[in-house]
Amino acid sequence: MMLLVFTLDDWRYALELSGVERVYRSAAITPLPEAPDIVLGIINIKGAVLPVMNVRRRFRLPEKRLSLDDRMIVARAAERTVLLLVDSIMGVIDCTDGDITAADTVMPGFDFVTGVVRLKDGMVLIHNLSGFLALDEARTLDLALGNLPNE
Repeated sequence: MMLLVFTLDDWRYALELSGVERVYRSAAITPLPEAPDIVLGIINIKGAVLPVMNVRRRFRLPEKRLSLDDRMIVARAAERTVLLLVDSIMGVIDCTDGDITAADTVMPGFDFVTGVVRLKDGMVLIHNLSGFLALDEARTLDLALGNLPNE
């Protein structure tokens, strides 16, 4: 399995590379009224209005100001494409199923992580993007996006 590894503070996370479309430098984010707390706002990427997700809030990490060094990962989450705001991209790693420990054996009840990869220099938490938005958050986001003016 190929994983894109990214950082938030001193933590390393990963997404399955098959769900990642592209990585961009950070850019100005337009606020989205009435969006769930997990949504920082929206960005127009090549004509598509995409919600920017605050991964820090989901993992209960301290907030930080947007920096030009930050990155935005365009990824497919369940039924939508989203941007994940992260600190940096470390690269791509290739691992086998044997390299991955199921998350519930290491961190029970942590629904946003599907597994843990142990590397020589530490661990990488594999992010469960399909479970990132709770059902009520997804509905609220749909309503907020539906209220955008047509251009």
